[in-house]
Amino acid sequence: MLLLRHQTILSEPCVNGANGAVGYEGRRALIDLAEVNTPSVFGPAQGTSAAEHLSPSFPERAAWGTAGKLRAWQAEALEAYFVHEPRDFLAAATPGAGKTTFALRLAAELRSRRTIDRITVVAPTEHLKNQWADAAARAGIRLDPMFKNADRSYGSHYHGVVVTYAQVAARAALHKQLTESSRTLVILDEIHHGGDALSWGDAIREAFGPATRRLSLTGTPFRSDTSPIPFVSYLPDKHGIRMSQSDYAYGYGRALADGVVRPVMFMVYAGHMKWRTRAGDEMEAKLGEGNTKDITSQAWRTALEPSGQWIPSVLRAANSRLTEVRHGIPDAGGLVIATDQTTARAYAVILEDICGEPVTIVLSDEKEASDRIDEFSKNTRRWMVAVRMVSEGVDVPRLAVGVYATSAATPLYFAQAIGRFVRARRRGETASIFLPNVPGLLSLANALELERDHALDRSNRDDGDDGMFNPEDAMVAAANKEDKASDELGQDDFTWQALDSQATFDMVMFDGDEFGELAEPGTDEEFDFIGIPGLLEPEQVSELLRQRQSRQSKRSTDKRKDPVTGDIAPLEPPPLYRTLKEQRTLLSSLVGMWSKLANEPHGMIHAEMRRICGGPAVAQASVTQLQMRIDLLRRRLGRS
Repeated sequence: MLLLRHQTILSEPCVNGANGAVGYEGRRALIDLAEVNTPSVFGPAQGTSAAEHLSPSFPERAAWGTAGKLRAWQAEALEAYFVHEPRDFLAAATPGAGKTTFALRLAAELRSRRTIDRITVVAPTEHLKNQWADAAARAGIRLDPMFKNADRSYGSHYHGVVVTYAQVAARAALHKQLTESSRTLVILDEIHHGGDALSWGDAIREAFGPATRRLSLTGTPFRSDTSPIPFVSYLPDKHGIRMSQSDYAYGYGRALADGVVRPVMFMVYAGHMKWRTRAGDEMEAKLGEGNTKDITSQAWRTALEPSGQWIPSVLRAANSRLTEVRHGIPDAGGLVIATDQTTARAYAVILEDICGEPVTIVLSDEKEASDRIDEFSKNTRRWMVAVRMVSEGVDVPRLAVGVYATSAATPLYFAQAIGRFVRARRRGETASIFLPNVPGLLSLANALELERDHALDRSNRDDGDDGMFNPEDAMVAAANKEDKASDELGQDDFTWQALDSQATFDMVMFDGDEFGELAEPGTDEEFDFIGIPGLLEPEQVSELLRQRQSRQSKRSTDKRKDPVTGDIAPLEPPPLYRTLKEQRTLLSSLVGMWSKLANEPHGMIHAEMRRICGGPAVAQASVTQLQMRIDLLRRRLGRS
């Protein structure tokens, strides 16, 4: 009966203003009046009807299939909460699933039951304060995002405030006083930030210890360290490692199966890098080779330098991909995630030259950054470049193409970054993320559907794997600071310098499979994959990728055909020695053989190899440089 009444109201004209236009808000108000005394499965419905119709993908456009009702997981989580109505409740839901909607619906229910009187929302950033307040207003809850610690209190016309974790840490006693002044529900958004600093965790416990109810939310319920997260329960697993316990979990895999989030297609780019170390050695390496962490980090750093050709090539490919996506999704946007402000500005200049229109730049220390994000979410510009402002919780649902051009590679940061692109608005949308071929990033991409908990202890396993993959943290730190001890000799004479970078398309990773072969940027072989239509079901994407791979393979075979005989030239044999250890062993053996033939000391031969082929000593040489020396010695031995 209620559903029929909804349909009747929504179909009736409602005059809005003097011009007689039909107004959605007027019809919405009539629906709210019709529902005031309607029973709810969770209790009295008073004050909750607006939250029922809140867009889960705020701001602007609702996500596909969600406007007008709660998603199944949100209703399920509410049921789980009201079974026991615990004081503390941790809901872990994948980015893009609609945690804000769930939290505001729960807040509205608790207010309607007179369980709580006031609401405090704690968010990670200033930008999210406004976003929470705007979303709450649509749910009939008035929150003050402008509250400052100096204000000491807020007006009675508000139902509560939105503050940041840093704000609470600065005046924990004040927020404790506000919490004690009324029966308070505290919503801790992205609660893992509560462990960012010891002082933050202590302040949050002090300020919100007296709260009547605490709802903790996170899209990434794990950290790369062992800092405890406030108000989260930990229990030992079978290995004795204390793990965080979620009261309700909704992972990416389930959300993907439900059609709540988009599948992600990773476009992986390799390439040849050349740089000079602080010791003055010129190094060469290819992304994706089995190099040491130090060499991989420097090759990665070289790729991200805007002065080379790797970044422009990848940005051109990403812009082509965005053009293809916009054929089906006209307002689709792209985001480049940069390491720092200098490179962000340089990337924006390159992008503007490629796409021919202004690029939105968002830098974390600029006051207008939040406004720029809001503006970009509402317009139809193609590209935004950001450093850290576009983080967890920031909703720009039209983002469909991303370039991961940052050296940050912790599981937490990677999950948050990818979360910016997975918010589905309609069926058939697929997110496209361009990645450098770095082993740590590829491992994280492959583990995207893996649900993690936060480990409070480190494992004592010999392999150093505590079950919570922490990819190359030391490697990234070294890349952003200075070369390690092996390169410190002569540091007064040289500085690290990127010399050259070239990009090659490597493969597409989708749904656990890899597609494609190495191809030069700008060729048909590359466009076979970046030109896939932007609106396809996941099964269609997989099938089309297989077809494109087959077509690419056929082209490769045709190129190897002799135009006269029709014979197919054999492919170059794959490298026999794929690891540095094997290459070093082989090189040592070849040096020994040449030493006997030429009657020269090993050290002299190694020095000559360095002089001819370039690069540092064997211990610091890359796969590419060792292979060059191996090939040279093989040629010499073949002629002798």
